[in-house]
This record gives sequence, structure tokens and C-alpha cells, in this order.
Amino acid sequence: MDNNIIKVSHLQKFFGKNQVLKDVDFNVNEGDVTTIIGASGSGKSTLLRCINLLEKPSGGEILFHGKPITGKGFDPCSYRAKVGMCFQSFNLFNNMTVIENCMVGPVKVLKRPKAEAEEKALFYLKKVGMDPYIKAKPRQLSGGQKQRVAIARALAMEPEVLLFDEPTSALDPQMVGEVLSVMRQLAKEGLTMIIVTHEMAFARDVSTHVVYMADGVICEEGSPEKIFEHPENERTAEFLKRFNER
Repeated sequence: MDNNIIKVSHLQKFFGKNQVLKDVDFNVNEGDVTTIIGASGSGKSTLLRCINLLEKPSGGEILFHGKPITGKGFDPCSYRAKVGMCFQSFNLFNNMTVIENCMVGPVKVLKRPKAEAEEKALFYLKKVGMDPYIKAKPRQLSGGQKQRVAIARALAMEPEVLLFDEPTSALDPQMVGEVLSVMRQLAKEGLTMIIVTHEMAFARDVSTHVVYMADGVICEEGSPEKIFEHPENERTAEFLKRFNER
């Protein structure tokens, strides 16, 4: 398919003798909002970290626009500029202001002029509602504000795909909503996203595609309606039972 951005084939990942990913196949097309759900320890975050090359796959292949990302001569830095990532622990630079955090990637990696980087940083900080805090340091912000800055920082690189690794799991419950509303807006705007999340209502309402993982394999995937209302796999049904009973 022409609009295929990322293709994962027979992906495996070992940590020592422990196999965390077992023969994972996975496709992402342009404009997809893919949520990966499953119990802790099912391999979701490891899959995301392999897609971003923070972990090196032990076997199988990941293609970006048809080219293997672990191939000889492939530049991981320019790849990560196109496939950005937001972490659960924010990973902001504590010695930099909010706007400096959002400018550093475009200036250092994309070699953009400072004035242009500043303009883009302001644009994306405004988009996530953090433009009043441009001079603040991360220690002066709440968890929800830090995560919104982290999203703006990733957006400032203008990536083709944005990966989210449990972006709300380190937040107090009252701050979860402000981050999810930013992500809902990005989904509406057509940004291609892969999101590892425990927020089931968000996964059901925002995704175009849902992947359920358990024990390092994809047990079931499909539309939110199929996965949440008509799961075919027993493990998927069992996992979602508590959510559906609410």
C-alpha cells in the first residue's frame, strides 16, 4: 500500500535469554492512530522502543517507507527526527526553559536557524496551551504541563509519526485529561500516531486501529469497534471485561 509508513515483520527482541517480543507483525499507514493495549509486561513499550531504535531488534525487520531501519548506512538520528517519541517520564532538559527545550532539536538536528526554530516552537507550544510558560523551567511545571511541553517539543521536529509511551501513566488523575485532550486534537488533525496506553476509553474513542498484546505477541488487532465490542480472542475479551463492565 502506497501510504504505508512503518512495517514491522517477524520482530523479535531478547533481553539475555528472556524473549520479550515474539514474531510481531505490525503495519502503520499514514493518518492512522494506532493504540497498543495489554497488561504490563506484555511487550508494548519494547515494541515502541524498537520502532524508535532505542532498542535494537534481535530479529525480524522494521521498514520505514520500505527501507530497513537497521540496514547498513541507515542514519538513526535523521530517522528519529521523522519518528518522534514522547515518554511517560517527559525527559525534558531541566537546565533549559520551556521554549529552549522545544528549539534544541530543530536547531541541533534539523540545522534550522534560531529565529525559525523559535517561531515553530511558539506555534506548537500555543497548540498545546503552554505558550504562557515559555520562560519557565521544567521544575516550575506540573506533570501535565511537562507532558504538554514534551509533546510540543516532539511536534517542533514536525515528524511524520509520533510515538507515545504511556504518556499519562506518571500523571495525577486530574492532569490526565489535559494531556489526552491535546492528543485527541492531534488525532483530529490527522497526525500519524502509535500510542501505548492504559486509557481504554481514549483508545476506544480516538483510535483508527487497536492492537492487543500479551506475552510478547499480538493476540488480536482491528478497529476499535471490533476489539472493544466483538473481540474474537479469549484473552482480549478477558482483558477488556473489567473496562466493559464499568
